[in-house]
Amino acid sequence: MIDRETVDRIYAAANIVDIIGDFVTLKRKGVNYTACCPFHNEKTPSFIVSPAKGVYKCFGCGKGGNAVTFLMEHESLSYPEALKMVAKRYNIEVQEREQTEEDVRRNNDRESMFAVNGWAADYFVNYLHHEQEGISVGMSYFRQKRQLTDATIKKFGLGFCPARGDRMSKDALAAGYKQEFLLSTGLSKARESDGSLYDRFRDRVIFPVHNISGRVVAFGARTLRTDKEVAKYLNSPESEIYSKKNELYGIYFAKRAIQQQDYAIMVEGYLDVISMHQAGIENVVASSGTSLTTEQIRLLGRFTRNITVIYDGDAAGIKASLRGIDMILKEGMNVRVVLLPEGEDPDTFARSRTTEELRSYISEHEQDFLDFKAHLLMEEAQGDPIRRAALISDMVQSIAQIPDTIQRSVYIKACAITMQIDEQILIGEVARKRIASTGDREADEFVRRQATLRRREEAEAPIPEVALPTKIEAGSSTETLERELVKYLIKFGSNSFEVKEGMEYVSCNVATMILSEMEVDSLHFTNRCYDQILETYRTYWDPDNPEELVPHAHFINHSDPDVCSISTDLLMEDDNYILSKIWQRKEVHIESDEELLANGVPKAITLYKAKIINQMISEEQEKLQNPENTEEQEMKIIEQIKHLNEVKSTISKKLDRIV
Repeated sequence: MIDRETVDRIYAAANIVDIIGDFVTLKRKGVNYTACCPFHNEKTPSFIVSPAKGVYKCFGCGKGGNAVTFLMEHESLSYPEALKMVAKRYNIEVQEREQTEEDVRRNNDRESMFAVNGWAADYFVNYLHHEQEGISVGMSYFRQKRQLTDATIKKFGLGFCPARGDRMSKDALAAGYKQEFLLSTGLSKARESDGSLYDRFRDRVIFPVHNISGRVVAFGARTLRTDKEVAKYLNSPESEIYSKKNELYGIYFAKRAIQQQDYAIMVEGYLDVISMHQAGIENVVASSGTSLTTEQIRLLGRFTRNITVIYDGDAAGIKASLRGIDMILKEGMNVRVVLLPEGEDPDTFARSRTTEELRSYISEHEQDFLDFKAHLLMEEAQGDPIRRAALISDMVQSIAQIPDTIQRSVYIKACAITMQIDEQILIGEVARKRIASTGDREADEFVRRQATLRRREEAEAPIPEVALPTKIEAGSSTETLERELVKYLIKFGSNSFEVKEGMEYVSCNVATMILSEMEVDSLHFTNRCYDQILETYRTYWDPDNPEELVPHAHFINHSDPDVCSISTDLLMEDDNYILSKIWQRKEVHIESDEELLANGVPKAITLYKAKIINQMISEEQEKLQNPENTEEQEMKIIEQIKHLNEVKSTISKKLDRIV
């Protein structure tokens, strides 16, 4: 258990822009920051980070919260784990009480797997640097054959697994790590004969695979033997903490450079990434020999929409990769291609050139992917009309993946010129492909229609459509009314407004009115989270100084993630000020905050009480239907219903005056 004082220090230190900026590319927009949401696939940014409020909110999928809850959601962490992650970033010491046996039993298996992976990564590094076998075999390979510096070897945590078949497994067990986690991470395998453990990666150099936050989720291991019957590379199996389709090798080391340069370089293997980094090109990642996946593309899409794929001179390898590029296009990314000289790959090419030479080569030789593909395919189809028709169809398939209509139209024009085919024919073919794959029934006219609309929209600069806040009415649900009252409380609790009583106007405070009206009738909200917000406000509220707003931090940093999420939603809803800027341009009067509160707060309270009274009347009427009631019980119920109806009548008259 982390004590409250430490939790408060963690929240006080947490910079939400820095923390979220480690995972997505944030762009300043006024006082806030925007990005494409990391929790769902989108092309237009709807993810907002407010440094002033210390919260984030996606208006597409609805997720929201603070820096800690972002880490919980994004990294699948528990609340204490996320707090510790933030504390570590800001060098805050976390003091915890000693764990009980029950606490230990509840330890998450994922955390145990991360722990054994972390231990193994250190073990492999130590063996490489300090054991004779590691130095003579592993270090010689890295230093001499791969020409890696000690700094690069250290940066990527490269290591070596002993040749003796079970040494690492025995050392892990001796260090207190459980057999079940050595097996579940794939570090060890069990012999069928007696169940004893042996090392999966024995006698291999080790490449740790770090996730986006820098934790070791898996390992790649390369044999140094020349025996062709031995697999060159072995990788960790899928596990609770490792899914190869979701990981990109090098993303942890590359993400900052990708953000700064706004493009990523995609290569194939571990050493391609490492050698490029050593050469000073750090915005590089690899799919680690696996086929590119949609999840990997979306992971990269958090940091940039621009990808440059580097191919070596192997024509067969290029053709095999073309289909994967179509997946990148489908995600709305911009793809460029760099072809290396024959006989070179990114590893060898980077080792033989300076940083400036590398940058210059990439800049001078990169070309648009579809242009590259068109010329590549047309060279193969020279003089063969049947093959040419098939390759045109292949190009159409790629163009049809592009979601942006204007971009598609540009590529259609370019492809028509390159392949010497009528543009209208290509438009029709692309339309049919999109109809078949996406159900886009208007695809056959997208080029001219969208181009015309885009030009018109840019010229007219129309006012954006903004949804006005939902108005509460007599038919509003209990939960809607509770939400409205909570919103008034945490956003405007310190505000005052005037209401007319008789012939005079009386000043009222929002929090005083809501809390006193709830207390006088001993009311509690039915929604658990709203009720917690109500009680939290009451706890920190000073009735002698109602003009002092209870700090938002008490709600958005609440220990209950659900309370935090709802509070964030309420605080991030469009304010009247923002809406008024738009509607003033349309010459529509928007009420001031005071006008809204003077009407809204009493109305919300009265409607809520009316709703509660109706529920109580319904409950009493149900009781009256019980055939086992005595005559005395029936009379009491009838009297109660009569009393409730009188209260209802009073509330209705009050509501008529308000409305």
